[in-house]
Amino acid sequence: MATGHTDPRRRDRIIDAALDLIAEEGLAAVSHRKVAARAGVPLGSMTYHFDGIDQMLREAFGRFTGHVVAVFDAHLGAATGPEEARAAVADLVHALSGGARRDLVLTQELYTLAARRPAYRELTEEWMRRSRAHLERHFDPDTARQLDALIEGLTLHRALAGDPHDRALTLEAVTRITTDGGRD
Repeated sequence: MATGHTDPRRRDRIIDAALDLIAEEGLAAVSHRKVAARAGVPLGSMTYHFDGIDQMLREAFGRFTGHVVAVFDAHLGAATGPEEARAAVADLVHALSGGARRDLVLTQELYTLAARRPAYRELTEEWMRRSRAHLERHFDPDTARQLDALIEGLTLHRALAGDPHDRALTLEAVTRITTDGGRD
């Protein structure tokens, strides 16, 4: 592995380490020292690559939201009609809620930060805009907005429930929102 300022992956390792630390210990645990140790970089690398902890966090959460938008694309990108799009949304909810707890925790940490700090609210608004853009390829803008909220809610409910609901209930909810009273 390259050392010093010639290490082209150092900045990426720092961002990845910050996300891992947030997911495992929470946002309150983040410090330059902990992130540097986790990334295996000298402490001075933190201030060399970032103006401060806030810039590092914004970039880390920016990377995370890009990851989630890519998951949206992976599920919705191939759908060619309303039925396929509905099925893709149901699959997306189950992929997000059944996947790694890391993404769930990072999402909630970002939402909490955004509730308190406008710069992070801008990040979540951009994330929602990008997610809705994927949905709007298949549904009108108002329906896409409703689906985006449904995806968030169902994902959280499934991930935290002791007995999560099944895919049939998810598909029924998606169908109700995307059709006139459950009818096309």
